[in-house]
Amino acid sequence: MTAVVCLGSISNIKALWESRIQKHQEELKEESGRRGKASVGEISNVWEGRIQLSKLKEKVYNEDGRLILRIEKEEWKTLPACLVKLAQLQEWQLHRTSLTAIPTFIANFNNLLVLDLSRNVIDKIPHEIGRLTKLRELLLSYNRIAEVPAEISGCENLERLELAVNKDLSELPYQLSKLTQLTHLDLSMNQFSTIPKAVLDLPALEWLDMGSNKLKTLPQDIDKMQGLHTLWLQRNEISQLPDSIRLLQNLSTLVLSNNRLREIPACLQSLEDLRFVNFRDNPLELEVSLPPSEDEEEDEREMFGLQFMHTYIKESIRVRNRANELPKKDDGSFS
Repeated sequence: MTAVVCLGSISNIKALWESRIQKHQEELKEESGRRGKASVGEISNVWEGRIQLSKLKEKVYNEDGRLILRIEKEEWKTLPACLVKLAQLQEWQLHRTSLTAIPTFIANFNNLLVLDLSRNVIDKIPHEIGRLTKLRELLLSYNRIAEVPAEISGCENLERLELAVNKDLSELPYQLSKLTQLTHLDLSMNQFSTIPKAVLDLPALEWLDMGSNKLKTLPQDIDKMQGLHTLWLQRNEISQLPDSIRLLQNLSTLVLSNNRLREIPACLQSLEDLRFVNFRDNPLELEVSLPPSEDEEEDEREMFGLQFMHTYIKESIRVRNRANELPKKDDGSFS
């Protein structure tokens, strides 16, 4: 009787032991399978990275000793991390690629001189942009950027900044004024209601486009931009110009078409370097005609240009003087 119990116990123990061994073997097999899949995944990622890097290398061109990454009208919504292996690049030109973001590893491209990512769907400029101390041109027009980070001031050699047609952009950080080399700034077709203080304080600015915004007036201290030679203000809601604009003595181009000006101020005659102006499509109070020109194209160009401006101001002064000279009736009205 006792022996039977022992045999049963031994049999149960043996079955339990074999069951544990089998379970352990299955667990080992599953773990081995997972490791195998992970290894395959890692190998796959490595190969995919190599393929992407190979494709990127095909887009690199050497032009006049400058290495340029140029991609146009191809689908690259994101840029792979393997791109950092091409850190010697000096210029990026990525247009119409549906790129959604500037990668943070942009900071690794210390030799970058030009970053041209126009016509994509980028909605943010990473703070790492400030690490590009050699950058001279940052071109981000036709994107979806709503904010410019203060770190952009770290791009100490930036000469050209283009942020046109980002639509929701309405402010700039004051730190932008620290860009002492910036000469060209395009902020057209956005939501600015005034010229930002940071722009007024840019020491080297020569060319500014703020057309197609929501400007109603110009700041009284606009004369702070002493180096400015070109000012585009078309398609805004400007109804008058500050007298201080006459102090922009280097101004040679002034475009004010499609605004709400009812007069052209006489102070503009003080701008001796002014060579091109445009007052077309403003509700000017006086009707001024120019003498006919033998060159029809020249006449068309000047219709609301520099000759028109001087003629308008002269006529405006004449009308004002004539009104002041008219005798008044006893009731105070003109006879």
